[in-house]
Amino acid sequence: MEEMRSGLVVRVQADYYTVQTPGDLITCRLRGKLKRGPREGDLVAIGDRVQISLQEDGSGMIEELEPRERTLSRMAPTPRGEFEQIILSNPDQVLLVFSCAEPEPRIRMLDRFLVISEEREIPAVIVANKTDLVSRRKTKALFGHYKKIGYQLLYTSAKKKRGIRRLRKTLSGKISVLVGPSGAGKSSLLNCVQPGLGLHVREVSSATSKGRHTTVVRELFPLEGGGYVADTPGLKALALWDIEREELDGYFPELRSLVADCQFSSCTHIEEPGCAVKEAVETGRVHPLRYDSYVRLWLNDEE
Repeated sequence: MEEMRSGLVVRVQADYYTVQTPGDLITCRLRGKLKRGPREGDLVAIGDRVQISLQEDGSGMIEELEPRERTLSRMAPTPRGEFEQIILSNPDQVLLVFSCAEPEPRIRMLDRFLVISEEREIPAVIVANKTDLVSRRKTKALFGHYKKIGYQLLYTSAKKKRGIRRLRKTLSGKISVLVGPSGAGKSSLLNCVQPGLGLHVREVSSATSKGRHTTVVRELFPLEGGGYVADTPGLKALALWDIEREELDGYFPELRSLVADCQFSSCTHIEEPGCAVKEAVETGRVHPLRYDSYVRLWLNDEE
């Protein structure tokens, strides 16, 4: 009788899956029965929890895929219609890394990622990096309002090694994905957390993005203190593909409690009279930059 083990998929390359079991890393293939039927998305992704059977040659066969709690994914057009590409399955959190300067923070991009995190029910942590380049007052002016609406906020500087201990603690024991624009300092922060980690992640990401014929590799990188960091090539293409405009206000925590007080039940919070959201912006209860992001997302005016 074949020995069965449970495990976590930590690497995907073509039709081969590397699974971390309690004892070993095992290279696996997918049992044919799991490939039957119509496919609307990736069958197996990094972060999936699976049941595997051990083969005589030391390899494994994925026999069962456990239900996914949540996914970070994007839709990709194919000749047969749209296909859901799963970037990461079962993430515990997403860390949104934005610099305070050099480059200037793209606040509307940050808010778009926060909306995606809210819709996917993935806890979000905002990392304000490069705090050594601006004053404390400016740092709080840029990011301080996010803490007031309930988001965890970390202030870091890879250059000055500020906030690294807290960042390491935040990552410990969890499956995390780091998101942010180029130049925000994601690799430098990872190198501070664990020497060489950022370089390794960047090397894999750049290797899988060179040329359309290159096989894409997705990988979870282990942390010395427990947990994993996800390599996420192609994450910039994330869009609000399954969010209707009418439900957009539900993904802004500070707007949710105001909607019921609007004069019209179908209020867009842009032009209607008697709008509780616009009143809250005017009285300072809702930050004007957050409201601007909401309006631009409603109008599909992405940065």
